[in-house]
Amino acid sequence: MAPISTSQTPFGRVLTAMVTPFTADGGLDLDGAQRLAAHLVDAGNDGLIVNGTTGESPTTSDAEKNDLVRAVLEAVGDRAHVVAGVGTNDTRHSLELARAAERTGAHGLLAVTPYYNKPPQEGLLRHFTAIADATGLPVMLYDIPGRSGVPISTETLVRLAEHPRIVANKDAKGDLGRASWAIAQSGLAWYSGDDMLNLPLLSVGAVGFVSVVGHVVTPELRALLEAHLAGDVRKATEIHQRLLPVYTGMFRTQGVMTTKAALALQGLPAGPLRLPMVELTPDEEAQLKRDLAAGGVAL
Repeated sequence: MAPISTSQTPFGRVLTAMVTPFTADGGLDLDGAQRLAAHLVDAGNDGLIVNGTTGESPTTSDAEKNDLVRAVLEAVGDRAHVVAGVGTNDTRHSLELARAAERTGAHGLLAVTPYYNKPPQEGLLRHFTAIADATGLPVMLYDIPGRSGVPISTETLVRLAEHPRIVANKDAKGDLGRASWAIAQSGLAWYSGDDMLNLPLLSVGAVGFVSVVGHVVTPELRALLEAHLAGDVRKATEIHQRLLPVYTGMFRTQGVMTTKAALALQGLPAGPLRLPMVELTPDEEAQLKRDLAAGGVAL
């Protein structure tokens, strides 16, 4: 694997937003988390996001979040960037999580737009700046208005990029036009946060992915990325098209639910979900199997 600590790719290029494995009784499965993290890095990830939405962060305690970061660092911290999700809709709470992640040894922070309370752009600017000021760690913003209710405007992204520790953005806005302008004007390292748009976002300047489907197709994602970087547009497009059933199938319902089901089908650590997430129905699991098979995923 090539060196990954560069200013252009501050968190690597292929990162999976990792699920949080739980035990049968719903507790945190740290052994399973370490095995899953090692599996994902062996598959080709040079970074992992822990304690993100796919990690069921709304339902894990602060202590569990810290334990998870520590466990994943022990498993893969010398081989991959371990980025801790610390975003909440309470700035003070986010600062506490950020400082705890830094003390534990995380390599970077992921900060999602505050959700539900719908702050104005000035509130977003102050929120993200406070997080970046709280530690010495590099920060990846996470722009996902479909969940948060508020987009980060291009102007705000440009202003945030002036902070020396705000170095990247995870884009799940689904707007290639806005992404094009924001990439050009901000200079932030841009990561696709929407798997269906992985290749399109590369074409307008993204440097890599923060993926959910990376749980099952990391080698294919890396091949797509490397083809694009080599200028082989045809090969990159062919891989993108082969993965369309996977992109579709993993998001027919909530991504955590399908991901844990897919991992269980492959015999990898996942465990149950915490409410309000629920297991797939038999029909949904059967459809997921068909989708993964159509995309070439062995079960």
